[in-house]
Amino acid sequence: MITEDTRFLIVGLGLIGGSYARGLSKKGFWVDAIDTDAASISYALENGLIRRGAARPDPALTRSADIVVFALYPTVMIGWLRQNQALFRPGTLLTDVSGVKCHVVDVIQGFLREDLEFIGSHPMAGKEVYGVRNSDEAIFRAANFIVTPTEKNTPEAVQTAREIGRLLEFRTVSELSPAAHDEIIGFVSQLTHAIAVSLMTCNEDENLQNYTGDSFRDLTRIARINEKMWSELFLLNRQELIEQIDSFTGELLRMRGMLEREDRPALEEMFIHSTRRRALFDR
Repeated sequence: MITEDTRFLIVGLGLIGGSYARGLSKKGFWVDAIDTDAASISYALENGLIRRGAARPDPALTRSADIVVFALYPTVMIGWLRQNQALFRPGTLLTDVSGVKCHVVDVIQGFLREDLEFIGSHPMAGKEVYGVRNSDEAIFRAANFIVTPTEKNTPEAVQTAREIGRLLEFRTVSELSPAAHDEIIGFVSQLTHAIAVSLMTCNEDENLQNYTGDSFRDLTRIARINEKMWSELFLLNRQELIEQIDSFTGELLRMRGMLEREDRPALEEMFIHSTRRRALFDR
């Protein structure tokens, strides 16, 4: 349960970690942060995003935290926790913002101290720019928030994770198992990024930007991509993503067959089905 006295610690002050800090501080909560980039800590302090900050693990910050949010790359987070979990006091709740879950939650819950609890969560928000200087809690308001509990999580932890989503004003807060999360994220997030990247790399016309319309720009907005983070996410969830790529390729080939046969009724039916499904997003 979160009260007005709850203290948060953000580990990783990038775009999402900074947006958490900004949003929670505006709600009146005590927020500290740890980030290896001293300039990011200085910016957050100077702009009131956090109360205290450090460029390395600091017992003064870790032991006073009630809830710790890890906004790090998955493998970096796992290594950080392996090395520093002794710095947290018993009863601390740990959560994250990672875009994959099975290869994060299972690993962390497998080695974490018994007097600490880790519950996965995923804010489905972002921008094409990075860093705490671009943080903005407004990115959460039209976004979805997913909590990924396991049998090792207490009802209190699940409730608290959901409260974080509501405090930050996400549009919806839902629950999925880590496996169900990775399957659906492989489709709605990772596949869409794969498509956007492929669109930008399948045509090498040097003047392409002079010919495109809104549809191409909309489809490729997310092709401006953080290569280190997304390559890690793709590889950690590679089997799910491969299956989604195969499914998408199958639909493209089905459309290709309609074109070869000059099957206008089949094309129209596919377009009608697409329009009906997309309309559900606008309700």
